[in-house]
Amino acid sequence: MEYIGSCHCESVKFTLQTNLENVGQCNCSFCKRRNAIMALEKKEAIKIMHGVENLNLYQFNTNVAKHYFCTKCGIWVYSNRRFDPSGIAVNLGCIDEINTFELKVKLADNIHK
Repeated sequence: MEYIGSCHCESVKFTLQTNLENVGQCNCSFCKRRNAIMALEKKEAIKIMHGVENLNLYQFNTNVAKHYFCTKCGIWVYSNRRFDPSGIAVNLGCIDEINTFELKVKLADNIHK
């Protein structure tokens, strides 16, 4: 299914192709602090429709994962994943029609790898 999402200020808008079968929450030091519920998909699943110039990059530790957030409102939108170079993690909180509190969420254990 295709969903439309955005950061909080709507400066960044995107579409996401997902069936919501692979939903996780990461326990690394960065994800723990942002507490996001993520769709784990292939990179091709997301298309930035508007505002790519408003995305900024944050990296830490090994600098493999690339975390993109809106420079205006600070909302994390998606990441290129460290342990899956062909995969992304998309913040499902950016999609209004998805209630993240009703999803079956599995732990993406990235501190013990």
